[in-house]
Amino acid sequence: MSPHDPLPAYDMSLSDHGFEAQEIKGLTYPLGVHAPAYGEIYPLAPDMGWIRMPVPGNLDHINLWLLDDRDDEGEGYALADTGLFMPPVIEEWKKLFDGPLASRRMTRIFVTHFHPDHAGCAGWLANRNKVRVWMNRTEWLFIRMLVADQQDEPPKDVLERRIFQGYDQRHLDRFKAQGFGNFARAVSRLPAGHRRLEDGQHVRVGGRVWQVMTGGGHTPEHSCLVDHHNGVIIAGDQILPRITSNISIMDSEPDSDPLGEWLASIAKFRAALPADMLVLPAHGFPFRGLHVRLDNLVDGHLERLDQLEEALRIKPLRAVDCFELLFARPVTDEVFGLAAGEAMAHLRHLETTGRAKVETLDGVGWYSAV
Repeated sequence: MSPHDPLPAYDMSLSDHGFEAQEIKGLTYPLGVHAPAYGEIYPLAPDMGWIRMPVPGNLDHINLWLLDDRDDEGEGYALADTGLFMPPVIEEWKKLFDGPLASRRMTRIFVTHFHPDHAGCAGWLANRNKVRVWMNRTEWLFIRMLVADQQDEPPKDVLERRIFQGYDQRHLDRFKAQGFGNFARAVSRLPAGHRRLEDGQHVRVGGRVWQVMTGGGHTPEHSCLVDHHNGVIIAGDQILPRITSNISIMDSEPDSDPLGEWLASIAKFRAALPADMLVLPAHGFPFRGLHVRLDNLVDGHLERLDQLEEALRIKPLRAVDCFELLFARPVTDEVFGLAAGEAMAHLRHLETTGRAKVETLDGVGWYSAV
């Protein structure tokens, strides 16, 4: 059965829906490889819909979630995450507004974190539908900061960080040529105000109550929404089924330990949530097997940390020297910056936990084992 075969009737258990469930690496995908085509809404539940929007490159798509809602004006729907602010996504939104959503009213927008594929259309949709954006304050401020921070060339301290990571002249020139502040190209301007989401907060949306759980590492305070009663989590990028979220040193906090925050967040989610919860990820397919996936994520990072420490015992390495150890595929120019940021996060965690030390020579950071 292809991902875009006609939609079967909804079934509360997600087990008798006409699709063949798949089990891969300890995870169960109740809908198999089915996903809604652009312009379609798949009913995960009578009060919950699943839509997809395009994303360029390897990610291909982002999953967005529609939640039946009601407010003082009556019935409507809330939206969780929004897609990139780019012409193909805007066109898909317009098709939905002219089609399946023509008779429905948006009540509010939830945004899991500041990345453009999640927050890009939030401002445009909020202004168009005259609704409030709900998101974590730190994540909201990041968007406001990054949209405003546009320059022809990267600041001096940012260039110094790339030299520290081991960028050669070609990659440094390419980085300079891209300018600084490209974030704004895929993100619409947010309204001046927002409704804050805080860790532990409970929010009623229609007939469901969602608890906000924040995690760190991928972004500073990524918000997930957890429906404990029905066993569902809108996970954003915090828990993905087949790829690992990028954990990188950010220019705003060059001395932080995001991988340490990420590992602590995984422990937090594992302790608080049941193993059989249905996970609604931002990329990929809905799945069960939460604890299995969280354990795999931890094990993968710990294994790479051990391998990296052993390599540092042989000779000092820069961040750009760690790609082959850390990544299972070649690092092209398009993902060079992400790879360098993630390599730095692993080196920084080893340093923070006393397993590595760094020496700066001619502006370049050379790491070795303690």
